[in-house]
Amino acid sequence: MDLNILWFILIAVLYMGFFLLEGFDYGVGMLLPFLGKTDTERRTIINTIGPFWDGNEVWLLTAGGATFAAFPNWYATLFSGFYLALFLLLLALIVRGVAFEFRSKDKNPRWRTLWDWCIFGGSLVPALLLGVAFANLIRGVPINGQMQYVGTFFDLLNPYALLGGLASLAAFALYGAIFLALKTTGDLEKRAQQAALRLWLPAAVLLVLYFGATYFATDLVARLGINPGVIPIGMIVLILIAGYLIRRKWMGWAFALTALAILLSVATIFLILFPRVMVSSLNPAWSLTIYNASSSPYTLTIMTIIALIFVPIVLLYQAWTYWVFRKRVEAKPEALTY
Repeated sequence: MDLNILWFILIAVLYMGFFLLEGFDYGVGMLLPFLGKTDTERRTIINTIGPFWDGNEVWLLTAGGATFAAFPNWYATLFSGFYLALFLLLLALIVRGVAFEFRSKDKNPRWRTLWDWCIFGGSLVPALLLGVAFANLIRGVPINGQMQYVGTFFDLLNPYALLGGLASLAAFALYGAIFLALKTTGDLEKRAQQAALRLWLPAAVLLVLYFGATYFATDLVARLGINPGVIPIGMIVLILIAGYLIRRKWMGWAFALTALAILLSVATIFLILFPRVMVSSLNPAWSLTIYNASSSPYTLTIMTIIALIFVPIVLLYQAWTYWVFRKRVEAKPEALTY
């Protein structure tokens, strides 16, 4: 395995970690105005992700930084071609972060309601746009022979990409509902369980439709065959089993299987891409690959050494954080931070 392949895998792992951890964050944010009937309940919902949301977003920043350092041509083409979409993503994340901090600074109900809806929008927009972006990566976008994106913003809003956005949106909402069922108590826990039960069918249908559409919208069959293997099919099987577990109220197992299904869905995207990083819809020969888009071997070597030192430290710290805040959050105003 050369360093180009290694860094492709590492970036895939970073995005998998981001979707795994930030996915339920977005789901909780989208459900906030609907499951929280009182201010205390909404504060409780926010406090379930309070210790985690900012650390989870670091995975996206790290993935972007690793892309810039390891595959600068990929970074340049991606951020120029997807500029408006990524600007909207960044704006939503800024609004969401500000909302978490500003919400409890004033007890005025209108003030808090405003920031609750900002959290909702700041969670919905990234969940939708990320699905659209990754769907476009594997479908292909207009890239010329100079590695330049020559399309428009509206080229990204094709039916397949929008289906991918809706699938990610529904999957994250389901993921967030299951997370809330595990982290809350009383009536809030029951409403979260009911929400998970209602959200499972739309999420499962959209994921199955998206997977089926991938056969026709991408070169999946040419690259992986009619039977694409255990990873893509496993994703569908896991999300179907999760529905049974939700009905039985085995929420811990449902959360684990939903998380694994999300991991496998991201892994499927990178399986379809490899060894490409962006597919050209104009000419397959103009696609960006892990070789024509990469940094020098020296740069990749230095990055590998740094990653071997610091990645285990970061993983241990984040695991410790989840262990410390593992208990359920009760709707007691005196115990709530946000």
